[in-house]
Amino acid sequence: MADGDGKSDLESGKNRGKEHNSITKLMMEGLQIVALLGLFLSAISSVIATHEVSVSCMMVYDEGGASAVFGSPECPHWVLSTESLRNQTGNCQFATLQGHREYQEDRITCNLEMKMPFLDKNGTREVMVSVAAVFDGHGGEEASEMASKHLLDYFSLHFVFNTYKQALSYKEERNHDLVFQGHDGDEVERDILNLGSSKGVLPLNEDEPEAFNNKYVSGSTATVVLWVDGQILVANVGDSKALLCSERIQSPLEAGTSMAKLHAEELTRDHHPDRDDERARIEAAGGFVRMRGVPRVNGILALSRSIGDVYLKRYGVIAVPEVLGWRPLTANDSYLVIASDGIFETLTLGDVCDLLWDANIQENEISQNSSSCLSSSLASNIVNTAFKKGSSDNLSAIVVPLRST
Repeated sequence: MADGDGKSDLESGKNRGKEHNSITKLMMEGLQIVALLGLFLSAISSVIATHEVSVSCMMVYDEGGASAVFGSPECPHWVLSTESLRNQTGNCQFATLQGHREYQEDRITCNLEMKMPFLDKNGTREVMVSVAAVFDGHGGEEASEMASKHLLDYFSLHFVFNTYKQALSYKEERNHDLVFQGHDGDEVERDILNLGSSKGVLPLNEDEPEAFNNKYVSGSTATVVLWVDGQILVANVGDSKALLCSERIQSPLEAGTSMAKLHAEELTRDHHPDRDDERARIEAAGGFVRMRGVPRVNGILALSRSIGDVYLKRYGVIAVPEVLGWRPLTANDSYLVIASDGIFETLTLGDVCDLLWDANIQENEISQNSSSCLSSSLASNIVNTAFKKGSSDNLSAIVVPLRST
């Protein structure tokens, strides 16, 4: 009996030692989590003036997206249009033209230098995030104005809240050698930035009460391009377009002689009511598609997806973006272009890339002193050419020279 008791005491001591080590390990891991969270909170405060992410505010976000957070009594620290996040187009080449329309309903948003803190296994690191978007309004300017004005606020809130969620998920991870089990840092970063992963990232969606309260009938397209670490993500609602102009060598059969040329790659698909999948959704919701010059939802709207147009949401018109997954940029990708459909009334995708190619040739031929002036007119050249060729719509274009960014 005595030997058995001694053995039992020894095992109990070992177990207590293991428990003590486990508790110590958990405490150390907990302190590491707290430290990383502290670093993250410290970093995020340099981007956004002190914001609180309480449990109740997080619940508001989970239930209603970004639009529900702004103005909620549970989230008093979140206010729209803070100075640090306002649209900064000084570092972006863009042009807009009212054209032959009575009103200018196009809007653009562009900020190529958003510095966002990202939490990974080594602590925090600053990520340079670029966002550019074109909003083509119709039936009034309210939808495109509100969407363009608040996009960066919505996006930044989405980034912060989802990064907080990822950080807090540490507590549930068993393998603390990885920041997020089963994912590398770059993959998690892309998940957080994914515009299609969270509802309400785009402003003025179908749940936006302001549109109903003010009886707005306006709507807008939204083509948003996000890029970070040499990769781009495209989210599209409506029929504005994003495209890449990439250099390639033409064969003698294509050009007579072997030469370089810019190839156009469309990154978006138009949301028109006669597209099979779009028509199916509209008809399933009780709507119909009727020709009035072009196919229209209930004979009214020539788009099957839009921001705003709240009175047609019940008939299958949605504001959910169609998202092109992350695409790595290559050394041959020369220009990113985002433009409203007014550009493409008179220009093809190839025409747009040809204009940029011709401008590039001209830039190489003129003096270095005037090259910066020429570069700043790339978007204007596209807009003015489309107008001169007879486009009757508002015209807007953003051009990003990828080789210089």
